[in-house]
Amino acid sequence: MSENLKLAIQKKGRLHDKSIQLLKSCGIDIENFQDRLFISSPNFNLDILFLRDDDIPEYVQDNVAHIGIVGENVMLEKGLNVDPVKKLGFGKCSLMLGIPEKDDLKDIKDIEGKTIATSYPKILNGFLHENTINAKVIQISGSVEIAPSLGVADYICDLVSTGNTLKLNKLKKSFKVLDSQAILIKSKKLDENVNLKNIFDKLLIRIESSLNARKSKYIMMNVPKESLEKIIEIIPSLKSPTILPLSVEGLYAVHAVIKEDKFWEINEDLKEAGASGILSLPIENIIL
Repeated sequence: MSENLKLAIQKKGRLHDKSIQLLKSCGIDIENFQDRLFISSPNFNLDILFLRDDDIPEYVQDNVAHIGIVGENVMLEKGLNVDPVKKLGFGKCSLMLGIPEKDDLKDIKDIEGKTIATSYPKILNGFLHENTINAKVIQISGSVEIAPSLGVADYICDLVSTGNTLKLNKLKKSFKVLDSQAILIKSKKLDENVNLKNIFDKLLIRIESSLNARKSKYIMMNVPKESLEKIIEIIPSLKSPTILPLSVEGLYAVHAVIKEDKFWEINEDLKEAGASGILSLPIENIIL
């Protein structure tokens, strides 16, 4: 039997492409995976299983797959015995109440006594319980959006990203039930195998370095000596910036790693403080 770590990801769906991209950004070669259910990476001790998203938590719980990438909404709805490891920052969406366009919910308590159709009864019932609301929940496996127009339910509870599907069915977004994104989960039995645990730890380092890099930028700029102190105060770098003297007397190159969203906040401040030739570059990996 292979002693490779086994990872389950979506065979197809909204998380498939991003999962593949994440693995490739971790330096893991993945070749000829189209229309296959199982492949092995040639340069890392990893086997990849391509499954239906709903099946991934169960495969991980049963240790058939040691780890998996799945939406938080699926993990929570299944309620299986797996360990959430790390949120991955992609596949973001929200589980929301959808109501007819003519309706107007001012308060969450206004859904008292209503009938709600959903594919996520466990999550929705938990939400209703937390808010001490009595409402009837009807489980529907697909096409939840048409339930109100058919008279099956007053409202729906479904995943929403753009909201276009709701609009097509004359519905609109109302209260948020859950924010969801892709999450890495692992089997509770994984730690029992020292070899597999070591492989997982190495993979996790790669994943974290890739995720850190996605949120950061490497910036470079030229700074006159008299502006150095002020520039250093402006830069919210992960570590102390690197300062290198240039061939021109009194001019220095300043290099730093900062959060991407911060770059646009401080760009004008850097120029006003005397920085010139400011460059912002993508980073492939960061190991902190």
